[in-house]
Amino acid sequence: MRLVLLAIAAAAAFAQSPAASSLDFEFFKTRVQPIFLTKRARNARCYVCHSIGTPFRLQRLSPGAATWNDEQSRRNFEAAVREVVPGDPQASRLLMHPLASEAGGDEFHGGGKHWASRNDREWQAMAEWVRGRKAAAGR
Repeated sequence: MRLVLLAIAAAAAFAQSPAASSLDFEFFKTRVQPIFLTKRARNARCYVCHSIGTPFRLQRLSPGAATWNDEQSRRNFEAAVREVVPGDPQASRLLMHPLASEAGGDEFHGGGKHWASRNDREWQAMAEWVRGRKAAAGR
């Protein structure tokens, strides 16, 4: 029971945090989250490693599902928010860890470097989210 109460308190604190309120869930769900499932030529999909024992933990897909349901997406959003600095993509581990070190990314990422530069469309989509871009109305 104590763990349940702690989890509820943590969720409430997250929902009221500046990071949670400045980042758009719908933009994350429609533009950022699909990046985690993208098949890569030389590297594993983000989901392969990050749905098991890593600090940035994505929810496991339900059996037979090609993407996450809303509850799972919300948990992925919460995990991603912890890896970013709202308004500052270059200070956000979620963007800098898989970016090539020659482009200013972290030195090592176990899943490989997914983006050669900050001009990559995936990097740009994530950066837009971190900068506070909202999903288009009616989506």
